[in-house]
Amino acid sequence: MPTVPPTALPIAAPSREPSPPAEPPALPGPRGPLSAAVLDALRGAPAVPVDAGSAEPYGEDLQLALYCCYELHYRGFAGVADDREWDPELLGLRRALEQRFLAALRRDVPGRGIDADVEAAIAGLLVEPADAWGVSHHLRRDGELWQLREYVALRSLYHLKEADPQALVIARLSGPAKAALVSVEHDEYGAGDPDRMHAHLFAAMMQELGLDARYGAYLDHAPAEVLAEVNLMSLCGLHRALRGALVGQFATVELTSSPGSDRLVRAIRRLGGGPAASEFYAEHVEADAVHEQLVRRGVIAPLLAAEPALAADIVFGIEASNLLADRLSALLLDHWARDRSVLRHPLPARA
Repeated sequence: MPTVPPTALPIAAPSREPSPPAEPPALPGPRGPLSAAVLDALRGAPAVPVDAGSAEPYGEDLQLALYCCYELHYRGFAGVADDREWDPELLGLRRALEQRFLAALRRDVPGRGIDADVEAAIAGLLVEPADAWGVSHHLRRDGELWQLREYVALRSLYHLKEADPQALVIARLSGPAKAALVSVEHDEYGAGDPDRMHAHLFAAMMQELGLDARYGAYLDHAPAEVLAEVNLMSLCGLHRALRGALVGQFATVELTSSPGSDRLVRAIRRLGGGPAASEFYAEHVEADAVHEQLVRRGVIAPLLAAEPALAADIVFGIEASNLLADRLSALLLDHWARDRSVLRHPLPARA
């Protein structure tokens, strides 16, 4: 039977009309001198050196400044030219900020250096203590609708660009580790169906909960603890030297999210949410259970076999991710216990 030349193969017609490009978000307001300097530079003023050495590394000012620098590598901001992404002066500002942030993370979670035990770190992710109590536990048992809406609004800063920071590491891997990571990312992006992209499912949940599903809509609302989690992903994704840490961060998400997602599905249903509100987390209950094995066996094992020196960075990525997640969880639970919002600006009431 004669073979069909590649040029003669049928090409499937697009299944839907192309979407118009999403509008980039507006620049946020400053939270101190560092973020003011970055925002002024983005608006066209000459970039000025910033003294980040005495700034609080996890604080509002530094985290917002760093987030704005990193956002140039994603969707950018309204009124900011695309070519500012690689502006040398802005990169210099970003470097000073991220060095301060990274130094604090290495101080607080050293990764155990040459004694790093990746298997032990992963084992710690797979076992949830019987007395564990976090945001998903609270929302499932006692949470109120306003708290769920607040949580979803805050998480939108990552989930509306879900898997984009991790995609940055693909070009920095090779062989089996690269192939397995791409398999996981393929699922994150809907396995070819734009309506099943996790970012799309999250946006649908936001709309069902009466939230603004536009990309970056809640940047001005989000405290530093939210920005820091996203900044860690961007920091590790944009630096080849931190590729191991990005794999550790990704492993932390994929190995721990399934039980929490199940609790959030139950919370949404308890609070009256329908299928559109719970589908995002329902998807993660099953998908991340599969991804756990892919990340452990398909990504981390061959990566360490090829580059054993990355063990310390993988453990660092796991521990840094846990540190920042714990900081956000503590902030939310503390405020909610006192019936207070953690948002910097209140959400409008649900219509």
